[in-house]
Amino acid sequence: MPRQVDHADRRRIVAEAVCELADEHGLEGVTLRDVAARAQVSMGAVQRCFRTKEEMLVFALGHIGERIGRRVRARLVRSPAQSAATALGHAATEVALLREEHRAEARVWLAFVAQAAVSEALAGTLKASYAALEESFAGLVAEAVEGSARAVPVDPRREARTLLALADGLTAHVLIGHLTPRAAQDVLDAHLTALFTG
Repeated sequence: MPRQVDHADRRRIVAEAVCELADEHGLEGVTLRDVAARAQVSMGAVQRCFRTKEEMLVFALGHIGERIGRRVRARLVRSPAQSAATALGHAATEVALLREEHRAEARVWLAFVAQAAVSEALAGTLKASYAALEESFAGLVAEAVEGSARAVPVDPRREARTLLALADGLTAHVLIGHLTPRAAQDVLDAHLTALFTG
């Protein structure tokens, strides 16, 4: 009896191959042939999973976004007694991909962000990912400033958007060597301190 192929598992394996190649060569270096070789499957197997290269890239972007999202959620759940401000700091650090073990993921994420500027399909996937993060961040900001003695009121949604933009900017600055991960973390921490004490 022929071995049954788990289609969802095959798609994840292909997505991982896309991410590895994008890390090494950028998205322009991702070809169906190279993806098949890296995933150790045939070209036909890749084409059965994805009709087009763009469909494959959209899935890979969703895959990496889910991975980051899982880490953010795990960080929030790991210590339920933490304050909303602390939880937001942990979540923002995860999104900024500042740690050494996330450097490859950061390169791939920014490659997708750059490509999304000219790909409507990738842009749609990114917008959905950012919208979900914005929702989480806005809720944490609102909870953190509730009842605080701030002189200036805070718009949680605007602050969430600012934090996401700052996280992406710090990712880029670390990758090009303008900032060290420690310096980038200091910028992020200073922003959060000003947000909750200003």
